[in-house]
Amino acid sequence: MNSLETQSFSPGPAPVTIPAESPESNHHSSSVRSGQQWPGVLRLVALTLLSLLFLLPFYVLARNALLSEDQIQAPHWLWLPTTPQFSNFVAVFNNPEAPLASALRNSATIAVTTLVFQMLISSMAGYALARIPARGKNVVFGIIVATLMIPGAVTFVPSYAVIAALGGVNHVWGIIVPGLFSAFSIFLFRQFYLRFPSEIEEAGRLDGLSYFGVYWRLLLPNSMGILMALGVLCFIGSWNSFVWPLIVGQDTSTWTVQVVLSTFITAQKANYAQLFAAAFVGVLPLVVVFLAMQRFIVEGAKFSSGKE
Repeated sequence: MNSLETQSFSPGPAPVTIPAESPESNHHSSSVRSGQQWPGVLRLVALTLLSLLFLLPFYVLARNALLSEDQIQAPHWLWLPTTPQFSNFVAVFNNPEAPLASALRNSATIAVTTLVFQMLISSMAGYALARIPARGKNVVFGIIVATLMIPGAVTFVPSYAVIAALGGVNHVWGIIVPGLFSAFSIFLFRQFYLRFPSEIEEAGRLDGLSYFGVYWRLLLPNSMGILMALGVLCFIGSWNSFVWPLIVGQDTSTWTVQVVLSTFITAQKANYAQLFAAAFVGVLPLVVVFLAMQRFIVEGAKFSSGKE
């Protein structure tokens, strides 16, 4: 009797059928991708337009600095100078009525000195108001913040009376001293040190450091971001200051760049060629400082907003 042997076969994996994409699905996916790209394109266009708008004053300044007096006042617009007038810069530095070289030196001295001492005083005051336990420090901080609500024009006459009594008129230090105090910088430094990790300060205290030692050796080296950010703003503000240096620095030896620029336009005459040439020279230090320190400005904004 023959026995039928049954063999079992395990079926293999079923073939996978990949459905072909329909034209409607291809059209839908491409429309989705294009829809995702449009915001980036619009953002790029907006940033480009804003950048051109931001650079427009610098273009006009450089263009007019290289034009002659007649070309600047011509009724038709000249996009680029056909023959650049580099003699405008030579004439500016040789003008005896507008000592630009000494003005640049005075502005640099005032800006750098104000920067160093304002940052030092503000950081020390901010640390004291944030970390050192003292009776009445909140009252002092409230008075400092209240000074932010006082218009600067109100303090001009009292400040001038004090500086004149001290003999600071027609002296560079008379222009510098009132700018050494900044309630805004003290406020930001206090807020920064309130969020500073207390463990670092406690470790320094355990090592025998005083309050000033903790500030000088631990906190100040770790405050470079906000120091640079506020320092750039302080430098730009001091360099662009006009009214106070005009009132205190009455002698030509104490004129700053902004005061010298005002001498090119009077009620009797206006020398636009030398004015734009001097303005171009005067704005170059600000552009260099801003480009070199823009990273610290972003970090300072991050610290002041409370975001880590």
